[in-house]
Parts: sequence; C-alpha cells; structure tokens
Amino acid sequence: MKRQMIPIASAVLMLVSFSIVQAARSPVKVGGAAPDFELKDANGKSVKLSDFNGKMIVLEWTNPACPFVQRHYRQRTMANLASEYKDKGVVWLAINSGSDDGIAVNKAWVEKNHLAYPVLDDSKGTVGKEYGAKSTPHMFIIDRDGKLTYAGGIDNDPEGDNPHRVNYVKKALDELLAGQSVSTPVTKSYGCGVHYQD
Repeated sequence: MKRQMIPIASAVLMLVSFSIVQAARSPVKVGGAAPDFELKDANGKSVKLSDFNGKMIVLEWTNPACPFVQRHYRQRTMANLASEYKDKGVVWLAINSGSDDGIAVNKAWVEKNHLAYPVLDDSKGTVGKEYGAKSTPHMFIIDRDGKLTYAGGIDNDPEGDNPHRVNYVKKALDELLAGQSVSTPVTKSYGCGVHYQD
C-alpha cells in the first residue's frame, strides 16, 4: 500500500508544481495588478515600472523594423500622444521584446525619431510574456493604482486609411483623467508579431 502511495503523492506534487508554473506564466489580465519590471533604456540606464508608482503609465510594444510601427512613427502617433499627456502626469514607456534587437537598435530608433521617452530592452522577452504582448504595436495602460486598465491596439485602423479612426489609447486616457472607467478596456491589437527568443 505504501509503495503505491509514494508515486501517487509524487504525481500530485508534480501536478501542483506544474499548475503553479503555468499560473506564473499567465499574462496579466485587464483589471489585474501590472507586474513590476526593470529594464535598461537606450543609454543603459535601468528603468523600473515601480519608479512611477502613483502615475498613469502607457506601455507601447515596439519594433523598429515593423512596417506598422514605422507608419505610426512617420505620422508621429506615439510621440504626439506622449507629448500631449506628459503634462497631465502620464508616463510613456516603449518596450522592444525582439530577440534580435538590443540597446544599440533601440538607441538608433530613439535618435532617428527624436523620442522624448525611453525605449526599453526586453530582448529576453520576459516582460513581453508577462504582459501578453503579441504584436507591434501592442498598447497597455496602467492606472494610478497600478492596475492594468487597457490592453489592445493603438486604434481601429490597421490599414491606415480608416476615415473614422478611433485612437483607443487617447480615448482611454481621457476617460481615466476624467475619473471614469475605460469604456473599451480590451481591443484586438494589430501589427507584426513579437519576435520572442522561443
């Protein structure tokens, strides 16, 4: 009897351990606490999400080689939004989870586009997977209480020719700043797939 219980107990322990690991890998959902992280910017300086506790934060997954990202940067979509909301206490952080990129690629992107916000190196993909970033761009908004309040696309215009374009990030920020809840907290992101290591 005892000989049979040992493998059963081991199997139960393995199942529980597997479940814990799987839960740890599950991306954060809207309404959940935004995972803290520490990444290096284009100058090699460490930036922690917790450095901005009490502030509203926009996370933008980016990839300088992606045509969708390039279009938005030509149009200054991200830079203009970051500038518009900076004086309203909103922090903008871009993150590059591309396994083939790194600090040098991010630095060149920052300089080319004269960015006033950092592009952080997540080439190991750890933070991208925690947030469930699937495309570039993929946008996330964290409220002042550290809760994820929006996840999805920058807008409803993947092709760049929608005359009724709705900028979901701008809309969500305006609602949050007005003390309202986000009316459209989840949308489908579009763009290039994030090139994770595995």
